Parts: sequence; C-alpha cells; structure tokens
Amino acid sequence: ALELAQELAEELWSAGLPGDLPELEPECRSLLAAFAEGSAALTGCLGRRARPVRLCQGCHGHYRRLLAQYGSIARAVGNSSESHNCAKSILTSDRLQVVVTLSEFFNETWEAANCANCLKNNSEGLSNSTEEFLDLFNKSLTCFEHNLQGQAIDLSPNNYTEVCKNCNETYTKLNDLYNHLQRMNRQGGESAHSAHLCIDIEDAMNITRKLWSRTFNCSLPCSDTVPVIAVSSFILFLPIVFYLSSFLHSKQKKRILILPKRIQSNANLVNIQEKYS
Repeated sequence: ALELAQELAEELWSAGLPGDLPELEPECRSLLAAFAEGSAALTGCLGRRARPVRLCQGCHGHYRRLLAQYGSIARAVGNSSESHNCAKSILTSDRLQVVVTLSEFFNETWEAANCANCLKNNSEGLSNSTEEFLDLFNKSLTCFEHNLQGQAIDLSPNNYTEVCKNCNETYTKLNDLYNHLQRMNRQGGESAHSAHLCIDIEDAMNITRKLWSRTFNCSLPCSDTVPVIAVSSFILFLPIVFYLSSFLHSKQKKRILILPKRIQSNANLVNIQEKYS
C-alpha cells in the first residue's frame, strides 16, 4: 500500500496538479539540498565536539559555509515567475518554516558560544590570541601528563609535588593570559554575550584550573602579596588612629572648658581684695 501511494504521488506531481502546488525549480531544489547537507555537517560537528568543548575551533568552517548557503537561498530568484522565487518557496511558504528555524538555531548556538571572540574578523580561522592560548593550554596538559608518568609508583596518589613544581611556570603563563583576554574582552564588549570569552577557551581554562587546584592540589603564588599586606595593615591601624584622635580631642576640649572658671575665680579674688583694702 505504501509503494502504491508513493507511485500515485509521483504520477500526480509529474502530471501537474491544479491549484497552487508547484514543484520546486531545479535551481531551488539544488539550493535546498545544499543547505540540508550543510545543516547535517554542522550538526554532526557540534555533536562530536560537545565534550570537551571544541565548537568554535572545529566547526567554524561548517558554520561559515552554511551561512553562505542560506544567503544563496535568500537571494536566489527562479527563472520563470515571481511565484517560483526560491526564497519565497523555501523560506516562507509554510507556517513551520523549517529552513528558517534551523538557521536561527545555528545562529543562536554560535552566538551563545561567543565563537566570534575566538576567530578573526572574517571568521576564516582562529585569532592570534586564541592560538597563543591553545598552545599554552596544550603545553600545560603535556607537562601534567609528563610529570605524572615520571612519578614513582610507591608514592601516594595524592602527592603531586613534581607536577606543581615543574608545571608552575607554564600554568602561571596560561592563567595570566586568560585573565588578560578576559579584561580585554570586557572592555570591548557591548552585549551580555560578548562579556564572555568563547566557550572553547572558557572550558579549557576551567578544565586546567580544576586539575591544578582540585586534582593536584597545587597553589598559585600571589604576586600581589605586598600590596594586600599593606592595605590590610592600614585598615587594622585605622581604629587605633580613630580612638587616639578622639582621646586627644576630648582632653583639649576639657582644658578649654576649665579655663574660664580659673579666670573668673581670679577676678573675684581681685575684687574682694580691692573691697577690703
């Protein structure tokens, strides 16, 4: 029964149905097929690179091609009449608008991942700062792995002294670069999404920090120790200054209040002496 229904549908389409049911022109059919293949390729890329997150660095080529394919559909015009315009037939001819919905989904996902913050202006490749960060990230992981392999078997599994000592310089550079990129991005960001770095860099830094602090139990020396101690000492010294100044001010006020009484008593004594003289 299914095969008979398919054959009947093909005969009806080939014979041409009355009313408003035209078949897609070959040009529009080709554009739709290209968009479908591009959507499948991008979906597969996003799914394969979901954990660990490598969306921006691995899928920017697929995303750029899909944008071009959607643009071709939106700009294309059929060879016959206006009713066969590819944009009208593919994008807005029904309530569901599958192609438009798919395009919006990919655009929202790409924007939420802030991939533009990892790519060059033309989105043809990773930016120099992103490549520098990923290079330091890979060096940090390599250092972790190398020092773990060189650790003696009889040591406690929680003793990662060699990792902390030998990988401290690489990790410090990676952490400083991440903080620098974060500050630069916040200064230039205008929207809520642009306040974040791209998801690839954020996920990579989160992984590295968890390994460093939780797994290896390493600590990063604070470079701002002296300023922190100075500010803390100043804050602790403020109450002493306050109470000392209050004490001196109260003593001075008492002296001012007592002084007129002495003057008045001396004046009375002089009057008494003049009276009996």
